[in-house]
Amino acid sequence: MPGFKGLYVPGPSNMPFRVRQAMDVALEDHRAPDFPQFILPLLADVKKIFKTETGHVIVYPGSGTGGWESAIANTLSPGNKVLASVFGQFSMLWVDLCQRFGLDVDAIQVDWGKGVPLDQYRAKLDADKQHAIKAVLVTQNETATGVASDVAGVRRILDDLGHPAMLFVDGVSSIACIDFRMDEWGVDVAVCGSQKGFMMPTGLAIVCVSEKALKAGETAKLPRCFFDYRDMLKSNAQGYFPYTPAATLLRALRASVDMLLEEGLDNVFARHRRLAGAVRAAVDAWGLRNCAQGPEWYSDTVTAVLVPEGFDANDVIKTAYNRYDLSLGGGLNKVAGKVFRIGHLGWLNEIMVLQALGGVELAMHDVGIKFEPGAGVGAAVRHLSKAGEAMRMAAE
Repeated sequence: MPGFKGLYVPGPSNMPFRVRQAMDVALEDHRAPDFPQFILPLLADVKKIFKTETGHVIVYPGSGTGGWESAIANTLSPGNKVLASVFGQFSMLWVDLCQRFGLDVDAIQVDWGKGVPLDQYRAKLDADKQHAIKAVLVTQNETATGVASDVAGVRRILDDLGHPAMLFVDGVSSIACIDFRMDEWGVDVAVCGSQKGFMMPTGLAIVCVSEKALKAGETAKLPRCFFDYRDMLKSNAQGYFPYTPAATLLRALRASVDMLLEEGLDNVFARHRRLAGAVRAAVDAWGLRNCAQGPEWYSDTVTAVLVPEGFDANDVIKTAYNRYDLSLGGGLNKVAGKVFRIGHLGWLNEIMVLQALGGVELAMHDVGIKFEPGAGVGAAVRHLSKAGEAMRMAAE
């Protein structure tokens, strides 16, 4: 079919031409004398995306899963107790990884549609008088259900109780899209990947680590080699890597970070909030429900849409792809067949969101879901027009 394909899965996200062009270079010598002139400023600028002055950015060839593993392997020992919550596919997989490493995981089971249960975290941490819990895991944005959680709220609980546990955050589908504050929130390890908010191909696990986490690594007993923070930081200090880096992707990361900083992080977050609001307005106008069970859980990067009883969300997804070249995210695990996911993150603007919503309407109409054609697109237009007018007035 002629024309561009519509990529509206919640990662990989759309890649800007500027990022693509940054990778269109001859392969280079990663041991060259001038390589540090590229790497050292890059790592310093990536810290700005995490909003940290004291943290250390480490970039691995890999994905977000590798980042998870690095957090665990570098800071904990076999049998250590970890507090976590499961409310979607990816929070579940992080718990699974911890269990495979022999950690004692207290995993709170939460309805898929809600997020981190602050009250239960407080109760568990308050009861832990011996401070057996060494790390608290938070998935800031659960990609499978379109649910965002309150990282700052977890930090307040730890501070209120004087609990010394480390705070680990999965920011794979939130960092560079949704507000994240490494230093202010006292995060010890934050994990993200290159293929979402950074608008790049999959292939980099981007991690930020606190001094407290590095100190924990001095006594941690879990095995580590490829993901050893010490090896990376020692080489990074000189502008190099302990093994061959994905230099082409690092060139793309340079372009991505430049774009984010030029737009301004607050503007990036506001844009995501505005576009997400348009998608949610469309869902309401269709008469459908958001998988997230209330505004307090709404994600600004992905919306999981529940199809009506008697319909299979996979039919919407297949029809959108086969007939209209539109890629939507599928439901995973407990919500398989129940939801389709619209990714609205990264390199995205108003007309791109309207394109996605129009394609969804075509696919839903074809499979027989009852709604007023144009209702969702119209609601999104009204939302975006109102938001745009408010921005113009604020600028005057």
